[in-house]
Amino acid sequence: MNGKGINKKSGNGSAPRGYAVTALVLQGGGALGSYQAGVYEGLAEAGIHPSWVAGISIGSLNAAVIAGNPREKRVERLRAFWEHICRQPWWPPLPHARFLPGCQWPDSWRGWINTLETTRAFLEGQNGFFVPRSWTSLAWPQADPHTASFYDTRPLKATLEHFADFDRINRADETRVSIGAVNVETGNFRYFDNLQDHLRPEHFMASGALPPGFPAIEIDGEYYWDGGLVSNTPLLQVLNDRPRRDALIFQIDLWSASGPPPTDLQQVVTRKKDIQNSSRTRFVTAYMQEQQQFRSILNKVLALVPQSERSHPIYRQAREAACDARRNVIHLIYRNKGFEGHTKDAEFGLLTLNDHWKSGLDDARNTLAHPEWLVRPGAEQPFVTHDVHRLNGAANAAPLKKRPAAAGFPLRSKEGD
Repeated sequence: MNGKGINKKSGNGSAPRGYAVTALVLQGGGALGSYQAGVYEGLAEAGIHPSWVAGISIGSLNAAVIAGNPREKRVERLRAFWEHICRQPWWPPLPHARFLPGCQWPDSWRGWINTLETTRAFLEGQNGFFVPRSWTSLAWPQADPHTASFYDTRPLKATLEHFADFDRINRADETRVSIGAVNVETGNFRYFDNLQDHLRPEHFMASGALPPGFPAIEIDGEYYWDGGLVSNTPLLQVLNDRPRRDALIFQIDLWSASGPPPTDLQQVVTRKKDIQNSSRTRFVTAYMQEQQQFRSILNKVLALVPQSERSHPIYRQAREAACDARRNVIHLIYRNKGFEGHTKDAEFGLLTLNDHWKSGLDDARNTLAHPEWLVRPGAEQPFVTHDVHRLNGAANAAPLKKRPAAAGFPLRSKEGD
């Protein structure tokens, strides 16, 4: 199978530089998800529009808003969606965001503000997203998977229906959509895909139903939890798709697998959470790079087989495994800030929303400042990866204070990790 055939049933978004597929892959990470929205703004302003959006957890909610709106409205609707869910439902928002941009607050103050905003999220929930269940209901034994959780996510259904057009989401010829969830009874991971499934708000809610905070979501008589329990990124799903085609893939991660060693217990908890929730993206890309190299070599070997032998069953089997598709993975990873702790994924404050969004937009712009990275890989290296943070290296990493900050990686922009 070569990488040149285009599956006409999948999306027709912009595919720069001759790629058959432009994919946006969105990791889970709660409140950190506004970073992905900022990255999308940077891609959109450069005229890059995905033909395939795949997400897990908060990434699936961003996928719904992106795929559920026309191109010219997506950034506007993403901003409105995030501003909507980042408001507390009970009391007025805190006034701090009106006085100084987040970058001007001392780290010690930002740490205190984040703690306050997180506490409010735990006690009040988030507007149009989730609300706490009454303490009296939690005290009684639960008999229904719909209510076996600390929070009720029913408000999210109306929010998704308001900010995303589900008729548009189900137009796979416009944008393909894939979201991952875990079957509660079997423990099996499942992708819901608009090529085969009619996607409803419940599918996206299920992808982000992280227990015990959020309840299982029923879909066609079965219950599902957050896909991040098994895999926090749909990257492998995109890379393994058939037929194998030339693809430009933007992998947007919210947790960094790399970071400095912790020096106190608070940092230990934060670092542990980063590692647990990271996508192992570098492992996946290294593995897939090796596989693609083998498939490319096999494709060349099969060209040497005489025509008289090409009807042999072994040849046909090898033909199925061979591939000359080219894959280019552009990796963008949110980098921790010095004032963030282990509850950063629950800090939905408006000040933090703007910080995360700006970080994503800056990373996207800095990445796209290297147009050579978007060039379709050649036959000798059919699978390449790029990461602007690895280009910058450890020299730009923030020092480790009371909470872990970012750590860079050595540059190997065209090799596996």
